[in-house]
Order: sequence, then structure tokens, then C-alpha cells
Amino acid sequence: MMPNLKEPSLHVWQQVVQSALLEDRSEYDITTQSTVLREQIGTGVLRFKQSGTLAGITAAETAFTYLDPSTSMSEVLPDGTQVESGGTIAIVSGKLQAILSAERVALNLLQQLSGIATLTTEMVSLLEQYPNVGIVDTRKTTPGLRSLERYAVRCGGGSNHRDNLQDGVLIKDNHIAAAQKRGIGIIHLISDVRKQIPHTLRIEIEADTPELAHEAALAGADIVMLDNMTPDTMKKIVRRARELQQTEHVMFEASGGITNATIEAVAAAGVDLISVGALTHSAPAIDIALDISIN
Repeated sequence: MMPNLKEPSLHVWQQVVQSALLEDRSEYDITTQSTVLREQIGTGVLRFKQSGTLAGITAAETAFTYLDPSTSMSEVLPDGTQVESGGTIAIVSGKLQAILSAERVALNLLQQLSGIATLTTEMVSLLEQYPNVGIVDTRKTTPGLRSLERYAVRCGGGSNHRDNLQDGVLIKDNHIAAAQKRGIGIIHLISDVRKQIPHTLRIEIEADTPELAHEAALAGADIVMLDNMTPDTMKKIVRRARELQQTEHVMFEASGGITNATIEAVAAAGVDLISVGALTHSAPAIDIALDISIN
């Protein structure tokens, strides 16, 4: 089943691709311009060299057509498609100069975004027996590429955490310490914050101890992030909170160093969300090739 995707606007794709092409000086590709004639035509087959989840096909198309609008892409697979090793994802045709000069940028973005989507797919598949547990990304994204990387997470079947610092309140240890210096505890801190934000925003507290987690839940936090805790510790916290009727509204999010090897145990602890920074900051790129034939 294909994930329900909301693709970034074409303007966003163009902005990122144009910046990358400028960085690579693609319009001044001295090697290609001195070895390939302007009128030479070529066809390139984009294919996966390993199994994975496709994300970012629009980046490739934008790169090729930016250098030459007459370039065309056909047989394009949609993002979110599970592709086997050797599978063709698109065919690009047009002037050989444009194809060769845009190749690296197109592949770089495709490989990175497909890598993120693939890692997300792997983690989501590990939680098939926990349908009520969501996997979300974090703000640990490549500067300037956040919207594309978060889109890749959705291509892999995951969801997104807050997009930026304005999207939600996430009170961490340093925020708590600053408030405590002023003599303000968790209960009053949450109360003060609620007076300053729209009622539509939720308040999340990061807790690195069971005591702080319980205090935050009782104080009225909407979400309690259980940070760098063992699955057993998280299970005890969630169980205790569920036993208290006044904390039924609280969602629990697990975070911190979660991998494919540990994610099932974390889900079994009873949390509602699992946030994984590695989805965007450590996903290995998918190996993708562009095989070119010259007409």
C-alpha cells in the first residue's frame, strides 16, 4: 500500500536543485562541453543497484530539465515505490550535454532521499504488530533540505515531528533548568507556557528520569518524551501513568539512540510515538545508477 504523500511544492524542488547545480557549476561543465557536441542526443536509464524505497524522483527531473527544458523523462515510478535491485525507476532522454552535466546532482538527491525512505520503511515494517505506534523524524536534518528529507520519511511510511521551532512547544532540560533558576517548577512552567501560546499547540516535556516523566504527566503536559531510557524503564513509566486517570490524555514518545535492533522492544513498552533522528541524519544512501546510451 502506497503511503499518503504530500509532496513539496515544485518551487521547493527547484530552489534546492538550482542551488545544487550552481554549487556544482553544472552550466560550466568544462569536461562535457569540450568532449560532447551540442547536438548529440542520449538516453539514460535510472535504476536501483540495491533494493529500497524510491523518494525524490522530482529532484532528478528538475535537475535534467533545468539545464535543458527539452529533456524528457518517461516510465517514471512514483515516490514510495518499493524497488528491487536492478529495477528501472525512470528513463531520461535529451541532449547528452545536459544529461551528463546534471547527472551528479540528480543522483545525489535521489540517493540521499531514497536512503531516508528506505531506512524509514525498514523501521515501519518492524512495527507491523504495533499498529498504534507511530514513527516520526526529528529536526536533525541537513540544513536547507528539511522539507525534502521529511517528505522522504513520509515516502517510507513514517510521519513528521514538528517542522520548526514555531510548530510546537518542546521543553528540554536547558529550558527546565532556566526556569528552575527563577524558582519555577514544571507545573507552573506548563501553566505559564499555555498562557503564551495558541490553544491549538501542544506542550511536550523531555524527561530523562522516571521522576520527571511522572511529574510532567501529572502537571498537564500533552506529550512526555522519554529520552534515552531502557524499554523496561519506559514500560514502567507508561504503566504507572495509565493507572492514573488524570494522565489518560498524555501521549508518550520514546527517543534517543533507537535502532532497528531495539525498536520492537521500545514499541512493546507501550509508547505512542517513537522519534528517530537517524532517519534523516544517518540513513545510508541508496546506490542508484544512470546508464547512458548515445544515440
